[in-house]
Amino acid sequence: MRTLPIVSILLVTGATCTIAQDSVIDTKRGDRMIAEYFQVETAKLASRPLGDIESLQQWQAQRAEYRRQLFEMLGLDPLPERAPLKPQITATTEHDEFRVERLHFQSRPGLYVTGNLYLPKKIDKPLPAILYVCGHGRVKKDGVSYGNKVHYHHHGSWFARNGYVCLTIDTLQLGEIEGLHHGTYREGMWWWLNRGYTPAGVEAWNCIRALDYLETRKEVDADRLGVTGRSGGGAYSWWIAALDERIKCAVPVAGITDLRNHVVDGCVEGHCDCMYMVNTYRWDYPMVAALVAPRPLLISNTDTDRIFPLDGVYRTFTDVRRIYQLHDAADKVALHITAGGHQDTQELRVHAFRWFNQHLKGDDGLLRSPAEKFFQPEQLKVFAELPQDQLNTKIHETFVPQAEPDLPDSQAEWQEMRDTWKAALQEKSFAAWPQDEQPLDAKEAFSVEREGIQISAYDFTSQQAIRLRLYVAQRAGLKKPQLVVLNVLGDEGWQDFLAMMRPAFEEQLQGETLPPADQQSFEQHQKMFENSPWAMAYVAPRGVGPTAWDQSQRKQVQHQRRFYLLGQTLEGMQVWDARQAIKTLRSAGEMQDVPLWLQAEGRMAGVALYASLFEEDVTRLDLHQLPLRHRAGPYLLNVTRYLDLPQAVAMAAERSKVVLYHDNAEDWAYPKSVAEKLGREGALQIREPTN
Repeated sequence: MRTLPIVSILLVTGATCTIAQDSVIDTKRGDRMIAEYFQVETAKLASRPLGDIESLQQWQAQRAEYRRQLFEMLGLDPLPERAPLKPQITATTEHDEFRVERLHFQSRPGLYVTGNLYLPKKIDKPLPAILYVCGHGRVKKDGVSYGNKVHYHHHGSWFARNGYVCLTIDTLQLGEIEGLHHGTYREGMWWWLNRGYTPAGVEAWNCIRALDYLETRKEVDADRLGVTGRSGGGAYSWWIAALDERIKCAVPVAGITDLRNHVVDGCVEGHCDCMYMVNTYRWDYPMVAALVAPRPLLISNTDTDRIFPLDGVYRTFTDVRRIYQLHDAADKVALHITAGGHQDTQELRVHAFRWFNQHLKGDDGLLRSPAEKFFQPEQLKVFAELPQDQLNTKIHETFVPQAEPDLPDSQAEWQEMRDTWKAALQEKSFAAWPQDEQPLDAKEAFSVEREGIQISAYDFTSQQAIRLRLYVAQRAGLKKPQLVVLNVLGDEGWQDFLAMMRPAFEEQLQGETLPPADQQSFEQHQKMFENSPWAMAYVAPRGVGPTAWDQSQRKQVQHQRRFYLLGQTLEGMQVWDARQAIKTLRSAGEMQDVPLWLQAEGRMAGVALYASLFEEDVTRLDLHQLPLRHRAGPYLLNVTRYLDLPQAVAMAAERSKVVLYHDNAEDWAYPKSVAEKLGREGALQIREPTN
């Protein structure tokens, strides 16, 4: 075991470390806790914020702000520049009744959108137009992607055969240029959360620009634009219909359900990132649907769809119908349910086609032709060669603007920057923290003296359903310590804590799966307590140690995604746990006015760092191998839209002494410069890491 400078234990390297092979974790406690937590938090958000709307006037007064919030949660606030589309038609495919123009445009420079424009052969006047957005239907042959527009081309063919213009566009991931939808789902790109990035925002922006393109076509009646798509395309139909009033009629198919289905029932595990906004304002999904009102909206689904279950679809419909009723437009919203699973069935198509006929053409006649496939993939391909200047494959690096803070020129400028950042953290990163004073319900679990050491344990409630334990160790007989150091533990640190305490306190650690005892570490702590009137406190935030849940890679990933859907991150809520541990420590009479240090390592050092920004009396921070950038963690919602870890360190060094154990002092030039400007040069020290 390595020993940190104040003879503390080795601390964490992150929130989801791999546990040593000889350690076995009983996760039943953690599984029960996290399941209850997700139920409690989801219930708080159910139908939020629609449940507060009581009148049409109230809705109309708030609707513009809700729409702005949706733009922001999709990474579209500020809205990107509407640069020239540079559309190009690369080829035309003919059918007896219609033609297909194979085209591309750039929704922003280098972000290519490939599509097929279906046009009837005979056009006497401008026609209604449908934007068809595709689900995850991969069409790939011999390593060449033809785009998911090919999979769904029977829809565009039907519309063109029945008097519509239809633009079917590829999605980012499954287009001819293959981008990425699965950053958090399977690629470990948790830094997307820091950036406030979701590929749903790219799909929404591509839809907005697709409407811009349709408006340039003389064949199109721009006052009669509709949108539809299924599965992923159903979700993108929601985004564009909610964001853009140019959509006059919408039929999202199998593309929405509520948070209860996603978080509690587990539907999130079947969806990639493009289905979700960054839920900064903690909405339930009926809120997105309500923004379409009072325009004609058909919610369409099958009855046994496992990733859009019927109960959640129905709850969504009933919530949004209430908003239509406030508009006296209940006849403009409908729910269509037919038999089947998650499939593109003819029954779903027929009702969608009739809905568009009714609301865009005033035609209530019978449908006389089915949607049929006429073409091979090669006949619909746009690019002969992919463009060299494409940004599709790395658009997640640039789509959402990121902060690049300058050094302040004065103390007044620094104070303004600091206050702005702290407000942003509270509103955009930590909005899910409980707003009311939380009862800790702290209770002593045990207090035992052995071999010159007294160890006490206190159970406390961090928030509803999250019950944690704080350990405090000190010299036996010490009445009041002169210093208390709170160690914020991750998985590795928790195992080292158990190994260190096991030689004398194995009985008190019953219920934990114990690693082999570390006698050397125990003796080091004995000596430290004998020579120093210090107390050492230890807390494992949620998901670590006693509250660890299912250690499988899938559950580790999907539980973190559940936090994300609730407008949280795991590490953001661990910051709250660290804050509550500080309050619990202070609630002990002898610890109320004792100087407090925080200590942690790796990503958990970032957790301790942010906890210190919201607690008033942290004297010192010892941060071991704190990542230089949030890209390596900790992962906090939207944080790098405003600041990064060097700025957070600068904020902490204004309040506390900060000691960074890091390989390269030059990496921390920003907080060093700020400390010098503030006349606090000694408040930030950078030391060589310990071995």
